[in-house]
Order: sequence, then structure tokens, then C-alpha cells
Amino acid sequence: MIYDTGLLSYFIHASFVVKCVMLILISASVFSWTYILQRSFYLRGVRQSAGKFEQSFWSGEDLSRIYAHGDRNKGALEGVEAIFHAGFKEFLRFRKQTGASTPVVMENTTRAMRVAQMREQEKLETHLPFLAIVGSTSPYVGLFGTVWGIMQAFRALATVQQATVSMVAPGIAEALIATALGLFAAIPAVIAYNRFLTDIGRLMNRFDAFQEEFTNILIRQSQQTPAEKMEAEGVI
Repeated sequence: MIYDTGLLSYFIHASFVVKCVMLILISASVFSWTYILQRSFYLRGVRQSAGKFEQSFWSGEDLSRIYAHGDRNKGALEGVEAIFHAGFKEFLRFRKQTGASTPVVMENTTRAMRVAQMREQEKLETHLPFLAIVGSTSPYVGLFGTVWGIMQAFRALATVQQATVSMVAPGIAEALIATALGLFAAIPAVIAYNRFLTDIGRLMNRFDAFQEEFTNILIRQSQQTPAEKMEAEGVI
């Protein structure tokens, strides 16, 4: 974009205000693409880790072993695994307390998983507000630069006796570059923002489904444990 000698020449000869607008839009575009690439890799990693964890979870492996493995790698937990770890940790903590009823245990377990999911959602939505701001304001910033440049071009015409197209065209071209830069920054940001929102929504539905299924498993375990103890003691 800037490496074209014509565009560079327009930038050099533009007014100070238009130059500032162009620099702001170029900086916004650079940051947008940085965040777009970073979010793309991060969301892909979360989806892959979720698939890997769910495969291990539904393979029939003991939940205590899965929890112990995650407990050794707390810093690397994310997505579904982080939700599982928070829920199972709370479940074990309340099960150790004497007199804790199943509804109380499950209520606190569900609350812990909801909190963990909110934290995961916050991490997933990092930098999305910036993309939304760039997508919504960049066209207006570029339009401001264009209007200002055209005003300066017509003001310069007021000092000459006879105006020609060759005198007006360079100033208008310089001004229109600001609008082009605004669209260049806004379009990728808007597309990426909507795409990321869709991906995050799908992940949230996946997390919700896992919570429901995991809660049902823990309820069954809570209901089976007293009977197993009674059977082991020969009561039944």
C-alpha cells in the first residue's frame, strides 16, 4: 500500500491533518491484523485442546486421573479442561465435608464451572473490542481526513484567478486516500470480529453442553457412592 511511489508522494504532499489521519489508520490496520492473527491461532488452539480433552474424557478414563493430570499443569489449562478442573475440584472439596447433601454439592460445583467458563469467555474475547472500534470508526476517521483535504484543496483554489482540473485533482486524490485507508482498516476488522463472535458462540455452546453432561455424571456418582459404601459394609 505505502510502498507505491504514487501513494507515498500523495502522503508526503498531504496536509498535516490528513497525514495524521493516515498514520492513525495505518497504525489501526497494523494492530488489527496483529490481533486478527493472534486470535485466529488462539481460537484454533482452544478448539484443538477441547477436542483432545473430550476424547480423553469420554474414553472411560478415571476422572481422578484426568483431574490429577490437569492439576500438574494448571498454567496450561484452557477451555473445556479448565472448566472440568474447576468443577471437579469443587466437587471433591465438598464431598469431603460430612453432611454435605447432593444438591448442595452440585450447586457449588455448577457455580464453580460457571465462573471458570466466564473466565474462559473473557480470555476468548480479548482484543475483540478493539476490532469492533476499528471496524466502526475507521471509515469515519478516513472520511474526516477526506473532507479536510478537500476543504484545503478548494481553499487553495480561492487564491487563483482560473481553476483547472489539474489544480484540483491532486488535492482531492490526496484526500481520498484517507477514505481508502479507513476502508482498508475497517473491512478486515469487521469481518474478523463477526467471525470470531461466531466461533466464540460455538465454543460457549460446547462448554455449556459439556457442563450439563459432566453435571449428570457427577450426580450419578453422588447417588451411587452411598449405596456402594453400604454394599461394601454388607448392609445391602
